[in-house]
Amino acid sequence: MFRNYYKIFFILILFFDTVVIKSQTDTIPPVSPVLEMVSVNPLNGNVEILWSPSPSADVLGYIVYLLKNNAGFYIDTINDPMATSYTWTGSGSSFYSESFVIAAFDEGNRSPLSNHLTTIFCNADLDSCKREINLTWNSYIGHPKKVLGYTVLVSVDEGEFEEAGRTDTGITDFTLRDLLVNRQYCFIINASLEDGSVSRSNRICIDTKMQRAPDWINTNYVTVNDENHLEMSFSIDPASEIRLLNVERKTGSEGIYELITVLPPSPCPLEYIDTKADPEKINYYRSYVKNSCGIPVVYSNPGSNIVLSALLQEGDLILKWNPYRKWTGGIDSYKIFVNTGKGWEEEAEAGPNDSTCVFKDISGLMYRADGNEICFKINASEAMNPFGISGESQSAEICIPVIEKITVPDLFTPDNNSLNDFFRPVLSFSPVEYSLIITDLKRKTVFETNDYNMEWDGTNGGVPLGQGLYLWFLKVRSPSGRTFSQSGTVTIVFNQ
Repeated sequence: MFRNYYKIFFILILFFDTVVIKSQTDTIPPVSPVLEMVSVNPLNGNVEILWSPSPSADVLGYIVYLLKNNAGFYIDTINDPMATSYTWTGSGSSFYSESFVIAAFDEGNRSPLSNHLTTIFCNADLDSCKREINLTWNSYIGHPKKVLGYTVLVSVDEGEFEEAGRTDTGITDFTLRDLLVNRQYCFIINASLEDGSVSRSNRICIDTKMQRAPDWINTNYVTVNDENHLEMSFSIDPASEIRLLNVERKTGSEGIYELITVLPPSPCPLEYIDTKADPEKINYYRSYVKNSCGIPVVYSNPGSNIVLSALLQEGDLILKWNPYRKWTGGIDSYKIFVNTGKGWEEEAEAGPNDSTCVFKDISGLMYRADGNEICFKINASEAMNPFGISGESQSAEICIPVIEKITVPDLFTPDNNSLNDFFRPVLSFSPVEYSLIITDLKRKTVFETNDYNMEWDGTNGGVPLGQGLYLWFLKVRSPSGRTFSQSGTVTIVFNQ
């Protein structure tokens, strides 16, 4: 109670700008002290006030004022001429900046007010769209100690404060980027003074509560399906709170990505079939999610369809394709499948860095044909995917017509020396129907077969025939439906 009356007493005497303590005749006020520094205790919000004492010998103590609207508001009296500090426990420094002055007093006078100093008040704003916190604070008055700059300290989830950055004297803002979501960030601003001392700001904390974006989005595969459309699949980080997936496509490496669909959230891999893309062109796909401000924040790896081409060159078949782009786990291998009319069979395998496969002497494949064309496709497999979603991608099939060619030798030497001992027409295909008749020059049949695999050994029912000219008549129907009727001569020659 006494302390309250004491404060009221000082307020009244300040109002009249006169200090009356007992009867006295001293009319010379003491010299003003110098306010050296004000600093906020970030833990409790109290303000530490430091000053240099008045040099006047008759000083009895000091009066501390809080400046409001350029007028001194009495805080407390320190009845100790040796005092050089004071802690203001009624501070509002956690909510705004405060300015202070002090005065010295003797038996009957109060000194002029000292220089004023202002606490640093830091404010923080969360920009969840950009995942950053913007800090602003007021300048610390650089008198009597010059301000050398500011240090920004940060603590995450009540951890130790660490330096987050520094600014020059005239810069009173700072942006902390790449925030972690659902964390508490606390900040303190330190003004570094020329004598090595530090004036601290309030402690300001902010929670980064925002939608959690995915850590990853995976393009599982882009493939050509059985309907010759481009089919794709995407997986998204299951911990993500943003699950609306935007899918983009560009055609050719020089194209521009354009939005083609938005896939709704799903606990399973998200699939989409692009019926508008040309599977004979290379199309690239990727997906992404937007934050609450509509800004893309995470993109998937790109994926592309495989386009296969075939070239016949001097009896060889050359298959070429574009490498699949771009699995997270890389490419394991390419497998080449062939359909000769009997269904798809794996014919060859290429390494992850290959984009060409050569079939030497295509006649072997043609001979296996069971129709008028042979078809090919490529199947790519992903290697070790870090998310456990290994993909596969196949190209559109490409077909080449069967080359229907018949070659008939004009002589052979059936002398049992294992060299050119038999006669048979050579077909580049497996015929549907086959008839071969061989006669002598008098048109007497010496050999006849409907099996295109059967060869003539130069005998008539096992009896060797003599050297000379013989006639052959061939009728064949190919898998494409064409009928070939040919005739000619073949000569039996015995080596001497």
